[in-house]
Amino acid sequence: MQSSPAVIGVDSSTQSTKAVLVDAATGQVLATGRAAHTVSGEGGARESDPEQWWRALAGAVARALEGFDARAVTGIAVAGQQHGLVVLDAAGRPLRPALLWNDTRSAPQAAALTGRLGAEGWLVRTGSVPVASMTATTWQWLREHEPRTAEAAAAVRLPHDFLTERLGGTAATDPGDASGTCWYNTATGAYDPELLDLLGLDAARLPAVAPTGATRVGTLTTAAARELGLPEGVAVAAGTGDNMAAAVGLGLGAAGLLDHPVVSLGTSGTVFTATATRPATAALAGFAATDGTYLPLGCTLNCTLAVDRVAALLGLDREDAVPGGDTVLLPYLDGERTPDLPGATGLLTGLRHTTTPRQLLGAAYEGAAFTVLRALDALPSVAPSAPLRLIGGGARGRTWVETVRRLSGRPLVLPRATELVALGAAALAVGAATGDDPVAVATAWRAGEGETLAPVERDRAAWDRIAAVLPSVASLAGPPRGGATVGR
Repeated sequence: MQSSPAVIGVDSSTQSTKAVLVDAATGQVLATGRAAHTVSGEGGARESDPEQWWRALAGAVARALEGFDARAVTGIAVAGQQHGLVVLDAAGRPLRPALLWNDTRSAPQAAALTGRLGAEGWLVRTGSVPVASMTATTWQWLREHEPRTAEAAAAVRLPHDFLTERLGGTAATDPGDASGTCWYNTATGAYDPELLDLLGLDAARLPAVAPTGATRVGTLTTAAARELGLPEGVAVAAGTGDNMAAAVGLGLGAAGLLDHPVVSLGTSGTVFTATATRPATAALAGFAATDGTYLPLGCTLNCTLAVDRVAALLGLDREDAVPGGDTVLLPYLDGERTPDLPGATGLLTGLRHTTTPRQLLGAAYEGAAFTVLRALDALPSVAPSAPLRLIGGGARGRTWVETVRRLSGRPLVLPRATELVALGAAALAVGAATGDDPVAVATAWRAGEGETLAPVERDRAAWDRIAAVLPSVASLAGPPRGGATVGR
């Protein structure tokens, strides 16, 4: 039985929901519950039913609470997959499946939106240039392809907003996740009226932006408490996006580490850092962090899932790989976001009679890792020799770790905690319950500490070989498919 205060952190990702029950004082993970999601779609479409996320959240929390006294829980927070577009009717019911972050159908809308203001115009306002998957582009796609649904939408939410509102009954988001919409101005810290006008989007449809992800925006409703098996009155935090929560879990932010780079290897690959400098470069998404700092981030669409697919095609175990030799394999199976090539496909070159299946798989690892690591150079204030904190599912794979180590030439830190997004959400829940700074809370938990691997000599030959092939992908991908219009 748990007698000291506990909190629940929820990681609602693309493929599943994880809920961790955490001792609020020590950060010890007392229990974890999981539930899977379903993603559907072909030809660039990627969609999920938001009601499925809610059922998965309820199931994951119930599993985490088995054998524990739910009365000890004082706070709950959700960290969700970024960018997804959820449109609701007046009763809060989804009008259609959510369009996810890796849905690339809005590439023409992204190009059209960028053309209206120019890259610099977007950077000045949002810190980012629209690409397929950012919420503004998928909203524009919805307006053009399903205008009746767009017009009927009484509320527009991000995935974590949708779940937070179900928990606490309050329509709220935070600066971090809001900054991934491309209608939130990171310079003013508010929704941008000119961008909303450009998108034909009434601010009344959007949730209020809380000061931080740890802000208490409500208490658990009677209905939510009953469904989750929790007492009423549990503090509900504003929550945030998954990348912002991972940063909190690592202790990155104003009350912790600044300008320390992180590489996350999951369905997508990301590289980011927490910094006091507002980012505004087209090479990165210029996100806000959830604590008042900033979180410049590069995101790729093809990472662990793409490499696993190559392993399956070759009939190999994912760890049965060796360096690719002369072979280059860029596994852009879902198009690509960084570089911005939504129409790209996978590219294989450099085959020899002597090329082995294990080298082909190694080349897929190298291509995916190269794509993520390219964004490191654009991160502001990061020293070339700074160690990389390696997180995500790939960080637990020997071949992923060694490939990143070899291509980066940097020391690696492998944090001991494995559920950093959920732990970051748990720290936000502590903040909602107590008023404490969540980054300071997570730093005291020491979740970001772990094994340090010394650097190895950087494989410049492999890096240069892959870099030389990248322009070929761009030329084969061509311009975004289809046409788009922007404006009312």
